[in-house]
Parts: sequence; structure tokens; C-alpha cells
Amino acid sequence: MAIYTLPELPYDYAALEPVINPQIIELHHDKHHAAYVKGANDTLEQLEEARDKEQWGSINGLEKNLAFHLSGHILHSVYWHNMASPKGGEGGGEPLAADGTGELADAITESFGSFAKFKAQLTKAAATTQGSGWGVLAYEPISGRLIVEQVYDHQGNVGQGSVPVLVFDAWEHAFYLQYKNQKVDFIDAMWQVVNWQDVQKRYADAKGRTPLIGI
Repeated sequence: MAIYTLPELPYDYAALEPVINPQIIELHHDKHHAAYVKGANDTLEQLEEARDKEQWGSINGLEKNLAFHLSGHILHSVYWHNMASPKGGEGGGEPLAADGTGELADAITESFGSFAKFKAQLTKAAATTQGSGWGVLAYEPISGRLIVEQVYDHQGNVGQGSVPVLVFDAWEHAFYLQYKNQKVDFIDAMWQVVNWQDVQKRYADAKGRTPLIGI
């Protein structure tokens, strides 16, 4: 029985035009994200078999596969909801107007100095990932601040306790059919579809969790 399932998109394939065309959304969600879900479930079955048979020769590869596929599934699940249609003011802009509280905007200013400085850092982090990866705005629970992380593949170079609240997918499959090799143009365009209400909710949820004990 599958542990993980592919979530439905919160909008139709064409909702993010002209920033992301429908073909990219369909392939990205229905093929790439689905592959991470299947990979995580398959790896869990293989780990169960290894436990039952007490055969541990492939444990390193299996654990790496689980981290890769499960992290891919989690990040993509955040990614779809982090975006909203650029039409009618649903996506884009800045967080103060969109989240309705000012809490997220204040946290960004406190952590980065200003929204403009934060935007520049996350843009550069996402656009300069070497090979495949992500740019991520995350809540770091020890300091209670927001940080920007570069995620290589799906799971490297991150703070272990940090919670992603806004993610930019910088893998080629996220943009190549439309933006070719101009990754920086894609990242710049992504700001037009950011769903700040979703980001605010994720920030509030992360901030409300019990802090790490013993640190």
C-alpha cells in the first residue's frame, strides 16, 4: 500500500500563464512529481524487504534514494501551493498587502534588512544553483529567523531543523521548455506568481511549532 500520493494541483494547467506555460505545469506535476512519489514508495518497500531479510548490503543507496525522492515530493508539494495566478492580483507583489497581517513582511525585514534585499538574495541563490536544485526561504527555529538556503538536488546544504515556506524550483524541467537555458529569467519571472498568503500561512505554522529541545 502506497504511503505517499501525488497531490492534486490547486489550479488548472493554464493558471500560471504567461509566467509558466501549461505544458510545463502538466509535465512537471504529472510526470516529474509523480516519479518522486513513486520513488519514495518503492524505496520504502525495498527498505521493508531489507529489514525482513536482514540484508543490509544496499542500505546506503536506499537511504540516499529515500532522501532524494521524499525531499523531492515534499518540496514540490510546497511549490504548487506557493504559486497563484498572476491575473487579478492573486500572485506576485509583496507580502504586506497579500498576507493581510504584516507579520511575514516584518519577519523578512528583520531577517534580511528589507524586502528588496531578501528578493535579491533568494533570486541569486535560486539562479546560481549548480546543476539541479532549489532556492528556499526557510524558518530556522533556533534563532527564530528566516534564512535563504540553496538546496542541491532536493536535500543537500540545508539546516536540519529549518522549515521551507517559499521554494523556487531551479531544475531544468521547471523552465526549459519555455525559458531554454535562461534560468535567471525564469527566477525573475517567478516573483509574479508568488502566493504570499500561502507563504504567510506556512511561516505562521512553522513559527508556532514547539522549539527544538536541548539546543
